[in-house]
Parts: sequence; C-alpha cells; structure tokens
Amino acid sequence: MKRMLLTLLGAALVTLSLVVVAEEIKLPVGQQAAGQQTIERPSRGMSSQQVEARYGIPLTKHEAVGTPPISSWEYADYLVYFEYSHVLHTVLKHRPINE
Repeated sequence: MKRMLLTLLGAALVTLSLVVVAEEIKLPVGQQAAGQQTIERPSRGMSSQQVEARYGIPLTKHEAVGTPPISSWEYADYLVYFEYSHVLHTVLKHRPINE
C-alpha cells in the first residue's frame, strides 16, 4: 500500500514538472496595423472607375472568379476587392512592426 502511494506521488510530481509555461501577448485590434490606419484607401461602394481616378492604376488587377464575380486590385499598401464593379472591401497588407 505504501509503495503504491509513493509510486502515485512520484507520478504526480513527474507530471507536474512537465507543465509548460507560455507567455501570452495580447495586442489590441486598433494597434495591430500600427501606423497603417491613417492610410487613405477606397471605401465600400465606390465604383472601379472612381477608385482608379482617385487612387491611380493598381500594381496588379486580378480577374474575377466565382458567382457573384469577385475581382481584386493590388496597390502598394492594400488590396481592393470588387463585387462586379463596386468595392466590397479593402484590406491592408501586413507590414512588419520595424518598417
């Protein structure tokens, strides 16, 4: 009985020693794109003609796929997604913090 108790105690100590401690870093959503929030970019509902007139010719235009057709334009700092010919969403590109 005593031996079994010691064995269980030893197993419990070994198990506890295997617990891994990790550090969790939380970054508020508003700070995840630090410095990029001020970049002016197309807003939802703008037409592709308005986007090109205001922001210039994109670096790349990706053809539409799917139904409804979704296309995208790539600019230096963001991607613009269109449904038909109107802005659906604009997404900032990831930039490392040290840039």
